[in-house]
Amino acid sequence: MPGLYFEDFEVDRRFRHELTRTVTEADNTMFSLMSMNPQPLHIDAAFSESTEWGQRLFNSLFTLAIMIGMTVQDTTLGTTIGNLGMSDVRFPNPVFHGDTLRAETRIVSKRASKSRPEAGLVEFEHSCFNQHGTVVASCRRMGLMRKRSTEGVA
Repeated sequence: MPGLYFEDFEVDRRFRHELTRTVTEADNTMFSLMSMNPQPLHIDAAFSESTEWGQRLFNSLFTLAIMIGMTVQDTTLGTTIGNLGMSDVRFPNPVFHGDTLRAETRIVSKRASKSRPEAGLVEFEHSCFNQHGTVVASCRRMGLMRKRSTEGVA
């Protein structure tokens, strides 16, 4: 199913995304090492046992990627031109191996592009929750979205 076009988005529309993802130790280790992040909080079980968490933390940048990835099918699949930026990225609670994540999105704003008549800007507010309903991540993202029709556009 294709994503939504600029015209399809309405400010304050909310999406509860159906895709969920249980995160694993292998995910965490692989992502941390692939992104050249040797933080022992992510990859060293013995070190992490002595921290306030008592266990390894799931890499927050992977949590961010999963949160945004879970939103694509319902919002931007095949209709986005590109991401223009992210702001207000927060990780208010930790993610641990075995947690199951889900995401929700709210449309914050939208406006036609001033420089690209075939496109518009949509601001998304994404939130990620664990299996207990606790918020583990959030961010705002600006996407450059295709318009459904460019008829009459010079």
